[in-house]
Order: sequence, then structure tokens, then C-alpha cells
Amino acid sequence: MATLKELIAKGATVIDVRSSWEFADGHVENALNIPLEEIPMRIDEIKDLSIPFILYCRSGNRSGMACGILQQFGIPEVHNGGGLADMQIALM
Repeated sequence: MATLKELIAKGATVIDVRSSWEFADGHVENALNIPLEEIPMRIDEIKDLSIPFILYCRSGNRSGMACGILQQFGIPEVHNGGGLADMQIALM
């Protein structure tokens, strides 16, 4: 399985599912901010983005829930990147 860094290098879409104020405090470069509660309402927009998807939040909990939602909508290539700190370490 490819690493998060490899997936991003190949064009994966990174989605930060934290709130907009959390996103404003710091985020992974080029990440999109789609808060967890907006995922179901924005599913068509998400389906138009490049797969695979890497989702992250503060701890990995919300991103895990978001991964499950995307999979329920038929999007198979989703990865839980964990928390922001996990993503930053993985991209070093």
C-alpha cells in the first residue's frame, strides 16, 4: 500500500474535515476544508475531485467518520490520514 506522501504525490485530494476556524489555525498545504457535517451535503462536489481521497482532522476520529460517509456514497478510495500532526509527520 502506498504511503500518504506517495498518494499525495500522485494527485490525491486532501480534505480537512475540521471546522473552518480550526482550518484557519493551520492545515496541510493544498488541503480543502470540508467540515464533517457538510460532507453529505457536498457529496456531488467531492465526487468531482481527484481520487483517492485522504481525510484528516484533529485526532483521526472525525476523519474516520467522514471516510465511512464517503464509502456509503460509493467512493471506495478513501484513506484516514489521522490528525493534523499525523499528516504533517507523514509528509516530511
